[in-house]
This record gives sequence, structure tokens and C-alpha cells, in this order.
Amino acid sequence: MMIIRIKKHPFGGDFTAINLFGIIFTTETLSKYDINHELIHTAQQRELLFIPFYIWYVIEWNVLCFKYRNMLTAYFNIRFEKEAYNHQNDLNYLETRRHYRYK
Repeated sequence: MMIIRIKKHPFGGDFTAINLFGIIFTTETLSKYDINHELIHTAQQRELLFIPFYIWYVIEWNVLCFKYRNMLTAYFNIRFEKEAYNHQNDLNYLETRRHYRYK
């Protein structure tokens, strides 16, 4: 895992970190729970061979934006985010996580 500290996110927004191909870009020091959240995303990305993960993520986010009419609500309802947020405080989650758990 590689964590790179940056001053500003390339995509804008108020989020703390973004995980691109298993590399975490962050504007601040991450807690162990934030790191675990991003590691869950890395596991998801690997399962889907990275590029399909991003395609699915963007399509699902767009569909949910249309459904909820709110970008933040849509973000929190993306299946990948739900899994990561639901298990970020369980630091042993990745040891017992079954593949494709986000379904």
C-alpha cells in the first residue's frame, strides 16, 4: 500500500482521501480506520481488475444521483462505499472478508 500526501484533490470535493489503483492520495494524515476503509476499496478494485471497478462505480453513482437527486446521498449509497463504511472500524475485516461482499 502506498499513501501519497497531496495539497489538493485533482477531482475537487471535501473528501479526505481517494484510492486510485491501490494508491491512496490524501490531504491529511489518515487514521487506522480511514486506511482500513481505503484498503477495503483496494480489495474491491482487485476483485474487479481495477478498470471495471471504476466503470461500475461511476455508473452506479450516476444512477443514484438521478434517484436521490443529491450527490452526497448517492455517494453513501454506492455499494462499494456501503461495504467500506460498514466495516472500516473492523481492522480484521479484510482477513475474513469473502470475495464480492459488496453485492
